[in-house]
Amino acid sequence: MTTPSGAGLGAMIRTWRDRLPPSAAALPVGSARRAVGLRREELAELAGMSVDYVVRLEQGRATTPSAQVVASLARALQLSTAERDHLYRLAHLAPPADGTISGHIPPGVHRVLTRLGDVAVAVFAADWQLIWWNRSWAALLGDPSSLPRQLRNFARTRFPVGAGPTQLALWPVTELDRDSTDAAVVSDLRRATGRFPQDTRLAELIRALGADSARFAELWAAGTVAAHREDQKTIEHPSVGPVAVNCDVLTDGDSELKIVIMTAVPGSADETKLRLAAIAGPPATAAHVS
Repeated sequence: MTTPSGAGLGAMIRTWRDRLPPSAAALPVGSARRAVGLRREELAELAGMSVDYVVRLEQGRATTPSAQVVASLARALQLSTAERDHLYRLAHLAPPADGTISGHIPPGVHRVLTRLGDVAVAVFAADWQLIWWNRSWAALLGDPSSLPRQLRNFARTRFPVGAGPTQLALWPVTELDRDSTDAAVVSDLRRATGRFPQDTRLAELIRALGADSARFAELWAAGTVAAHREDQKTIEHPSVGPVAVNCDVLTDGDSELKIVIMTAVPGSADETKLRLAAIAGPPATAAHVS
């Protein structure tokens, strides 16, 4: 059976790219711009892949992208859940099953994120895997894209295993109460195991942390079930100096996405430093997905 014209993988990616205005992805809109939707270069940047690969996908020269690539495209294109599942099937992949962690960000959440302006914000999956961050987050904590995708996990930052890089922040970050933060992250992971019992990535993360981190094993054995909601941190920023921030964690619906927002006390010196860091910006200028 052949796919009807305009309904294949490449054609659908082009259709969804053309319908998404750059403003919806927090990208600048210049007066000389001709494209109504995203340019291929912009989609590539948002999805964390090369422009050449986007071209190959749209031209039908690449027809079997990995599940990781499809997930990144779905987030970058701000697809609905039904559209995301259709994209998986066009790529000859099974959509994410019930009982597994989703890294999909619904369009409504994307709209909220882009309206937060210069606030530093990132989105984590239920297992604390970093899946999206904005320019201000990268300006405040460093651009996480320098870290391999599989290591962009806040739990791995809290409980390092192995000899490789594990820090999501590129400069030192301290908490008001480190022990409470550690306990909250472990409790939150235990809560995720009940919500997503079929997720192999979550199971492997807990196995690895429990085997290599005595601190994690100790806290896991306590059996506490809770969610990580708020924290206070000091970030040793290399350009503006130490910045004290409030860290609030919002959870989105059944997928248990964690929207992490960094703010400073209004009118404080820390708020001024936060703004200066955002103005200076990270090396990249757009929001990123993983």
